[in-house]
Amino acid sequence: MIQSFSPQHVVTRFAPSPTGKLHVGHGWSALLAMDFARANGGLFRLRIEDIDGTRSRPEHVAGIAEDLNWLGVTWDGELVFQSERLVHYDAALERLRHMGLLYPCFCTRADIAASASAPHGPEGPVYPGTCRALPSPERERRVAAGEPHAWRLDMAKAIATTGELHWESAPFPPLGLSAGDGWMIEAEPQTAGDVVLARKDAPASYHLSCTLDDAAMGVTHVLRGDDLFAATHVHRLLQALLDLPTPVYCHHPLLVGADGRRLAKRDGSIALADLRAQGTDPAVLAADLRGGRFPVGISLARA
Repeated sequence: MIQSFSPQHVVTRFAPSPTGKLHVGHGWSALLAMDFARANGGLFRLRIEDIDGTRSRPEHVAGIAEDLNWLGVTWDGELVFQSERLVHYDAALERLRHMGLLYPCFCTRADIAASASAPHGPEGPVYPGTCRALPSPERERRVAAGEPHAWRLDMAKAIATTGELHWESAPFPPLGLSAGDGWMIEAEPQTAGDVVLARKDAPASYHLSCTLDDAAMGVTHVLRGDDLFAATHVHRLLQALLDLPTPVYCHHPLLVGADGRRLAKRDGSIALADLRAQGTDPAVLAADLRGGRFPVGISLARA
């Protein structure tokens, strides 16, 4: 059962990456999170996940703010930038190293894909543990030599440390959510294998940065897409390892195009900025999105 909560303590968030224009699906998700917070007298926060140095662009940050304001999405407090929180990610990584739960991984994506022993999990091939078996002296030598590496979580050791875990799932749509509406889900982080917590090209992975940031921002309810359902198992594990609170999670269906593929920035899906430039009435669009009426060619993904 979902624990009871006090309305004034409800905090939701929207956390886009500044790697392109927001599309209609982003706008719908942001409206859901804002409306839930407002309906419960709580706070709605905005976080910019800008630590992907190869793809994040400052101009997209301004575009995100403009698009959301145009749609009528307003947030409480200052913007939170992940790029300003690197010291906190470093501290968490160091804590996990001291616990003996991290190891350096020198494998490339091609190495992992070529491994015949790599099973598939919810997010693709599961890391076969190649570097986990390296002797400590070799690991230390290669790290000291500056060989590119990521830091992976030893999943088996981590699960042995925390024991059995659960997380609270809320139903969709979320606006009628109240105590007792949801259910408990057993966390199964082992299906993800030894996940990366610090990438070769970024100071922290999505799993680590998102988990730490939600806790630091006091987020009580996370509303996000079904595509991140599997990630929640890993986030629950990290919360237990780092003594962080666990929000209630509501995973909403994704929006898909006429071809049945989920909306994505890289595919040129209908962008809010383009609708704005075309003279679309934002109040009408927001009302339609809230009512489950989407632009022509867009619909909810069906299970």
